[in-house]
Amino acid sequence: MESFIHDWGYIALFLYSFGGGMLGLAIAGVFASSGELNIYTVLVVAAIANIVGDQFLFTIARNNKDYAKDMMKKHKRKIALAHLMMRKYGSTTILFQKYIYGIKTLIPLTIGLTKFDMKKFFVFNAIGAIIWSLVVGLSAFYLGEIFLSSVEEFKTYGIVFLIFLIFTITYFINKY
Repeated sequence: MESFIHDWGYIALFLYSFGGGMLGLAIAGVFASSGELNIYTVLVVAAIANIVGDQFLFTIARNNKDYAKDMMKKHKRKIALAHLMMRKYGSTTILFQKYIYGIKTLIPLTIGLTKFDMKKFFVFNAIGAIIWSLVVGLSAFYLGEIFLSSVEEFKTYGIVFLIFLIFTITYFINKY
């Protein structure tokens, strides 16, 4: 399994982080704490994928407004929240949108529909993605060491249990 994680882990992390990826980054951080992935590579891959993903969404909305509006049609309340956040907090919304479940992928689309400067969006997006990668990735890395050391006798099942636990918690958080 170690070879599989090492060979495909970074690719899976990139693809998952392209669209948000907090859970994927947390799992990769735990794998890095167990030595199966390199934490520095995990942080760089997640940050780059997140930057590219949000920039992609921004560019889609900027260059194809009708398509973006059609994509966001059923999320009117979330779009209204994104607009309110931009009005109230301005550009700093871009820094912290990566932590807000439910609107983190809509904010780049919403901003892309406005006249917001693309270079300014890129700068704030890059800073936000780097901070996001460091906070989530390093937290998972250090908490992963604590978790894995506390389940030493379950080496074979520890990571599987952690993944199951994370998915279960995520399911209940998303459901309620």
